[in-house]
Amino acid sequence: MKKDDVISVHHETIYQYVLADKKAGGVLYTHLRHQNKTYRKRYGSAHTRHGITNRVDIDERPEAANKRERIGDWEGDTMIGKEHKGVLVTLDDRRSKLRLAAPLKSKHAKDVTATIIKLLEPIKDWVHTITFDNGKEFAFHKTIAKALDCNAYFAKPYHSWERGQNENANGLLRQYFPKAMSLLEVTTKEVLKAVHRLNNRPKKCLGFKTPYEVFEENTGVHIKSIVEIALIT
Repeated sequence: MKKDDVISVHHETIYQYVLADKKAGGVLYTHLRHQNKTYRKRYGSAHTRHGITNRVDIDERPEAANKRERIGDWEGDTMIGKEHKGVLVTLDDRRSKLRLAAPLKSKHAKDVTATIIKLLEPIKDWVHTITFDNGKEFAFHKTIAKALDCNAYFAKPYHSWERGQNENANGLLRQYFPKAMSLLEVTTKEVLKAVHRLNNRPKKCLGFKTPYEVFEENTGVHIKSIVEIALIT
C-alpha cells in the first residue's frame, strides 16, 4: 500500500492492533504466521553429528551464492511430523526466496535424494549450489550433485543461520503443517497449495514482489506450472 501511495502503516502498529484485539477476545492473532514460537537450545559438540562422506563445508561455497547475486543457489532440509511420522523435503532459492517442497513417508536418504532430484531436475539450469543441513538424509549428496550438475555444501553443525532462508521458510510452512501434526497422511496437493501461498506472498526484501515473480523475471520460466507437473505426474 505504501508503494502504491495508498497509506503508510508501520508493522508494529499492526501488531499492536492485533494484540489489543486478542486481549479483547478477538481472533485476528490466529492468522499470524507465528502465534506461539518457542526456541530450544541445542547442546553438545558441534562436531558430533556429521559423518557424511565427502562433505564439503559451507566455507568453500562461492561468493555469488553467499551474496545472493543469482538465481540457483538453494538451501535444503527436511521437516519432521509428530513422533517422527512423515516428512516434508524443503528447498529454497536464496535469491528469489522461491520455496519447493514435497511429502515423504520417511527421511531415508535414498527417498530424500530422489525427491530433491525430482523437484529440481525440471529447472536444473537454475541449480548451481545446494547447501544442506548435516542430517544423514543428505548422505547421497554426490548423487544429487551429479544428477543436477551442481555443487553441494553443508552448513556447520548447529549453525542454522547459515541456512537462514530455509529455516525461516520452514517456520512459515509450519503454519499449515504444525509440529503437533503427523505428516504421514499429508498429500502432494496439500503441500502444493501451501507452497503456492508462500510463493505468492509479496516480500519487502524483494521490493514487494512475490518469489514467483522474481524467479520468473530472472529466468523466463513459469515455475508454478513446472513444479505442479513434476510433483503430480
